[in-house]
Amino acid sequence: MWWDERVSARFRRNLQPTLTYWSVFFSFGLCIAFLGPTLLDLRCQTRSSLSQITWVFFSQQFCLLLGSCLGGVFKRTLAQSLLALFASSLAISLVFAIIPLCHDVVLLAVVMAVAGLAMGCIDTISNMQLVKIYQKDSAIFLQALHFFVGFGALLSPLIADPFLSDTNCILANSTNASSSLPQLRRALPHHPNLSHLELPPRGLLVTRVSYAFWIMALINLPVPIAVFLLLYKERMVPCLNGSSPPLLPADELALETRPGDKDELSTPAQRPHTPPGHEDLFSCCQSRNFQGASFTYFAVHITGALVLFMTDGIVGEYSGFVYSYAVEEPLAVVHKVAGYLPSLFWAFITLGRLISIPVSYRMKPATMVFINVVGVLITFLLLLIFSSSVVFLFVGTASLGLFLSSTFPSMLAYTEDILQYRGCATTVLVTGAGIGEMVLQLLVGSIIHDRGSYSFLVCGMIFGCLAFTFYALLVFFHRMYPNPSPEPEEASAGRAAQPEDTGQYQR
Repeated sequence: MWWDERVSARFRRNLQPTLTYWSVFFSFGLCIAFLGPTLLDLRCQTRSSLSQITWVFFSQQFCLLLGSCLGGVFKRTLAQSLLALFASSLAISLVFAIIPLCHDVVLLAVVMAVAGLAMGCIDTISNMQLVKIYQKDSAIFLQALHFFVGFGALLSPLIADPFLSDTNCILANSTNASSSLPQLRRALPHHPNLSHLELPPRGLLVTRVSYAFWIMALINLPVPIAVFLLLYKERMVPCLNGSSPPLLPADELALETRPGDKDELSTPAQRPHTPPGHEDLFSCCQSRNFQGASFTYFAVHITGALVLFMTDGIVGEYSGFVYSYAVEEPLAVVHKVAGYLPSLFWAFITLGRLISIPVSYRMKPATMVFINVVGVLITFLLLLIFSSSVVFLFVGTASLGLFLSSTFPSMLAYTEDILQYRGCATTVLVTGAGIGEMVLQLLVGSIIHDRGSYSFLVCGMIFGCLAFTFYALLVFFHRMYPNPSPEPEEASAGRAAQPEDTGQYQR
């Protein structure tokens, strides 16, 4: 195997929880990418204007950000974390099942807000739990975690595509009363305000997109079951008793107690309080966390969050507007061909995250982040230079997906390593990434509306430059950041009171 025996032993010991967190992130990805291709069918279903249906996007993104902030509240014990993940993954299946029954746009926005809250909790808790389990070895497992987001985001549009309407989605009494869906799809990139394209208030709804949502609900159903099984194994299901966790085999115990590894982890079950470095956003903002903190402590948090603000924002705005850019002049790509661009982007994000799993074991997170931000910058520069080339648009889209794929997990591993897992990096970075994805989408959409489609690439270039600048500042503050060393009394007391890490969770 391409990792050493110590990491392999830790993975085997934490196999079920690790696979469970990965599967929960698949739910996250499944829910994040279906709105784009199904938007016009959902508009027909709710008989709403385009300006009304776009609020569904906002409700999901805003509540995703809110859920990311609140997710840390449920992580104080393993029971709270797993119960929150169980409720969130089950909520996503219920959302998929309920969406076909939402014939009012306000009700659809409320349902998607619930999905956003569930996704935010999944995002925060899963990242935190994997960092808790693996700490200095977490980079490779975070890469795998985010691979499942890309896989889910790639799968949901593929499921929806066969059920999207190609003819009139509402059959009205009058010939001129309804607009065909292909006409709406062709008009979408060219006319950001399509309120003049009215759908009839009455008529027979013929869209088949409901089947896609029910299929996704069934595909996602094993995820809450997997979380429930983990709850049962940890004896956290009321009125049910699971077996005690097995003791470590002698060879694994020897690997864990090897000199040099003793200071990596201590048994969370023995800790009376939440370990530092995994606070929720509100706890992180309390003044007690600022006492004695240096300027570089805050600078590392802020610059790391700003890098992800830009890079995750680029993911959101590029996947959302590359289709609109492609069908406009000077490229004027055929609409059906341009529809492959978002899928290509997510496919290469998924592929990049898969490749990053073994690469992250051999390469430092700081180096991977550097390659990512430089690659994004160069790709946007080439897209600007060859802006009239359709072929290079597809090549650049694939390249951008590869370079953006591993930015988040690499930055998370790098920042947590700088802070020795004692800061609030996970919470701050997840929040910064969520804000960036929401804000930059709205910003780029308004700029394209006012300045034209070419500003799409100009915005991407600016965001890439800012991401590189903030990364350079992060490296600078890393060099200034003092390496904390435990006080002798505290360290000796900790060793006396706590046995070595057994790979079990905080309860």
